[in-house]
Amino acid sequence: MPLPTIEWEGGVNGRIRLIDQTLLPNELKYVYCDDIKSIWHAIKTLMVRGAPAIGIAGAMGVVLGIKEIQAKDADAFLKEIKRVTTYLGSSRPTAVNLFWGLARMERVAQENKGKSVQDIKEILLREAIKIQNEDKAICRQIGENGSEFIKDSNGVLTHCNAGGLATADYGTALAVMFKAKEQGKRFKVFADETRPLLQGSRLTAWELMHAGIDVTLICDNMAAHVMKQGKVQCVIVGADRIAANGDTANKIGTYGVSILAKEHGIPFYVAAPVSTFDLSIKSGNDIPIEERSPEEVTNGFGKRTAPEGVKVFNPAFDVTPAKNIAAIITEKGAIKNPSVENIQRVLGNHAK
Repeated sequence: MPLPTIEWEGGVNGRIRLIDQTLLPNELKYVYCDDIKSIWHAIKTLMVRGAPAIGIAGAMGVVLGIKEIQAKDADAFLKEIKRVTTYLGSSRPTAVNLFWGLARMERVAQENKGKSVQDIKEILLREAIKIQNEDKAICRQIGENGSEFIKDSNGVLTHCNAGGLATADYGTALAVMFKAKEQGKRFKVFADETRPLLQGSRLTAWELMHAGIDVTLICDNMAAHVMKQGKVQCVIVGADRIAANGDTANKIGTYGVSILAKEHGIPFYVAAPVSTFDLSIKSGNDIPIEERSPEEVTNGFGKRTAPEGVKVFNPAFDVTPAKNIAAIITEKGAIKNPSVENIQRVLGNHAK
């Protein structure tokens, strides 16, 4: 069983316990968030990261936020919840699961506005925990639906981290690998280090090694060479937002990997829950891309590696067009050759 990435402790006046992923793999440390500012900081600074995990953190963050609300009647309480969700949503703009989780908490509060403020608080706590438990089941199903794409003796390349650390339990892209291993398949994984924050080397390699999966770490700029040598038979990555046409935002560098895979005739798969789809966005051109601090590039992990005063461009994500994606693996099934029609066919009512 993977280590629990994020958990709620106590009742309505409780707190969040989460793994500080900025310290891995050198230190496994749990931190506690007792108020809304501390969970905002944890999301912003990547203590907790990965689209599904951020969605859970946002939902639990709402529960932290309502601890501070002094409103006596439901109408005033609901107005304050909107302030809470707006604040939490400002932490990271690209991962749609955050906004999905916040919107779901708002909706549940509205649906129960006839109840007392205390009752609504209790209901919201139960909803946040429900979101977490649903994610656990979703991750397992994604693994089940995607394991068919890994064959015996395959080489699998992945970029960034889409494992248990990015979700409530089992991961998305890594769930496919965990399930394939459980089925007795023998395969090798090549993990891109994923600059500039090295989620691949710090987190993915760590998770796969602990799972007993044969993993080889490579620098991002080695992917083409490894593919050319015939060592990779498929690519599996996660996602932070998927547009209605299947264009997919994921960690910076993913788009380049998809181009390399296409050039070498290697299928490129995305593994993500239905909640990562943003069907209000027609294409990847409309996905907001977060830009992060220049120091992540110039002073990686506390050591300066660039001249003082140099200009830096540091987008956290890029967008892979649907035409480069062989299938999107969801808990509802695999969407092969992603398009508006194929996505709606698999997602059904969830596509509305």
